[in-house]
Amino acid sequence: MDIWFWQLIISPHMANLAKSLSELGHSVTFVAEREMSADRAAQGWIVPDVGASKIVLVPNQEKAVSLAKAAPPEAVHICQGVRANGVIGPVQQVLKDLGRRQFVNMETVDDSGWQGFIKRAVYKRLFRKLSPHLSGVLANGKNTRDWLIKRGVSAEKVFPFAYFLPEVVSRPFIRQREGADRYRVLFVGQFIERKRLDLLITAMSRLDSESVELAVVGSGPLEEQLRQLAEDTLPGRVEWIGSLPMDDVRVQMAAADCLVLPSRHDGWGAVVSEALMSGTPAICSDACGSAVVAEASGYGGVFKSGSVDDLVDVLNAKIREGRLSEWQTQGLAEWARCLGGQAGARYLISLLEAINSGAEAPLPPWFSSPCVH
Repeated sequence: MDIWFWQLIISPHMANLAKSLSELGHSVTFVAEREMSADRAAQGWIVPDVGASKIVLVPNQEKAVSLAKAAPPEAVHICQGVRANGVIGPVQQVLKDLGRRQFVNMETVDDSGWQGFIKRAVYKRLFRKLSPHLSGVLANGKNTRDWLIKRGVSAEKVFPFAYFLPEVVSRPFIRQREGADRYRVLFVGQFIERKRLDLLITAMSRLDSESVELAVVGSGPLEEQLRQLAEDTLPGRVEWIGSLPMDDVRVQMAAADCLVLPSRHDGWGAVVSEALMSGTPAICSDACGSAVVAEASGYGGVFKSGSVDDLVDVLNAKIREGRLSEWQTQGLAEWARCLGGQAGARYLISLLEAINSGAEAPLPPWFSSPCVH
């Protein structure tokens, strides 16, 4: 199968899927406006490996449109979003005019507050024009499918999807946490308002047990104020680790008893997938797309976004359950392979084949093989 990805950057969230598709023998072209954005580079992102996929950079609309016109007629195009997507917007119009097979990849949209009313109206107008010409929408996240249907996309064209990540080769230091005095909660992310580390710190100060510690990986503009909040409410119970390379973050995940992503909103929230793939339970807010896999794992938890009381309840319940045994840890990591690139590639191909033949769409991999407890 000939598959083309159209992205603003060579995103780690999609690059591994492209790499895995190429490893399965499919022809993959990864088109991006630029290799990496300045803000992502500042966060430590690097240009990821796309394997045997062909990378093409299209820095302007003219080159992007010309490339789209030259693509093989039988190719399947997977485009990033439908709004504020740079050169991809004109490409989608060309694909529509040529009658090519195109899909849109969408993550959970933050439609909170007064701006949400405008976003809902804008997306409804955009999909009214584009939806009849789409082969489908790949909907990343817990609530995304229903949200898209409410914006006018036919339910038969919306398919649950995810960001499929590199598989974890090994799980170092699993035994480090066995017998430790304190239950170890981990946060990984930027110190910005949207990530709501302040909510997690506050929630931990209200837990039933004080034998709980918080490990924090990351950095950002709110560091001073977050450190002060932790000093006031959790003295001696927070370890500030700083920013780490991804391999070292995985070590921290494997050594933690639970990861928490308390974001006000996250289109997906890859740290949830990464924790589960490390065999570590994950808790996140219901405004994170990855809440769907936190729930499906059977070991995680989901709380109402912005509710400290709800987060306290979920954390207390998780702590009362105790640490996962080695057998449970290994079982969770094995199940979470459904979030890896190979599983995602097989699911996408099965989905495309089902659409071609008019057959029933396959279940997403996180639902097709329940986690064994």
